[in-house]
Amino acid sequence: MLGVVPLTRLLPFMAGVALLAACSETKFASMAYKEVAGPSTSGAPAGRGIYKVGDPYQIKGVWYYPAEDYSYDETGIASWYGPNFHGKFTANGEVYDQNDVTAAHRTLPLPSVVRVTNLENGRTLVVRINDRGPYVNNRILDLSRRSAQLLGVIDNGTAKVRVQIMAEESRTLALQIKGQQPPEVVAAAKVPLASVQAETLPAPGSRDKPMAIAKASAPPTEAVQQVPVADAAQLAHQKVQVVPVKTTQIFIQAGAFQQFEHAHRLSALLSPFGQTSVTQVDTKAGVLFRVRLGPIATVDAADAMLDRVIASGHPEARIVVD
Repeated sequence: MLGVVPLTRLLPFMAGVALLAACSETKFASMAYKEVAGPSTSGAPAGRGIYKVGDPYQIKGVWYYPAEDYSYDETGIASWYGPNFHGKFTANGEVYDQNDVTAAHRTLPLPSVVRVTNLENGRTLVVRINDRGPYVNNRILDLSRRSAQLLGVIDNGTAKVRVQIMAEESRTLALQIKGQQPPEVVAAAKVPLASVQAETLPAPGSRDKPMAIAKASAPPTEAVQQVPVADAAQLAHQKVQVVPVKTTQIFIQAGAFQQFEHAHRLSALLSPFGQTSVTQVDTKAGVLFRVRLGPIATVDAADAMLDRVIASGHPEARIVVD
């Protein structure tokens, strides 16, 4: 016959459960895109993945709206992820391999093909998007370990990048995965318009098998070689090219308004945090007045300032690179 357990004996147990719950919540927040926006493999063989756009979803109070955006072109901060997720499913049901040239993005179709340029060293690479994320410190891209190595991000952990969707390649990849035949197109070979100088980069797990890196004075749109969009091996062994580096700066964009008065008011409110500015820009939605803090010297300093701005009641603030 079971007796009644005294409350004094239950208290330590309940405290331990609460502590485990708190640790689990912290782990969940750092890996949210694996759990909340995680794999949906309906109709796909295990590990092979499906084409997926996905419904709007919310993480830590922020809504994200996946879409087929074939005009996507954004600059921001990229990070990388690797060993903790190696061998697990991506958000569209593929098996994540940290040695593949892939990345995670919050809203682009899965999979998509993008061109990623490290704005700090000029390295540019064709990358396959097959996962969701990142959701930490307003990063715009989470590179696989191999992608980070090739782009020169692996040591610092973050870098200023430009991410441009490759529309034709992404559409073709979507059709291939859906089992549809893409239209037959006869395309001229893309030839760099400037001289190319080769350097070397170690292959995965070895310092004795260098991979070629090409330096060119032509912009990425002209210099990047053609790579079969669905061939992981070809992507992993593509030549990394280096384009001229232009000066960029980091800002916190706190808002954009149609009315100058609203922008000016927000600028005044944020002035205690640092140098603010209001600039006029032309967009598809018309003229907007954007409010920014900065420039900010480092990614760490931008992260700290972003936290302060959000905590002051401006959750839509984000890091931008210009």
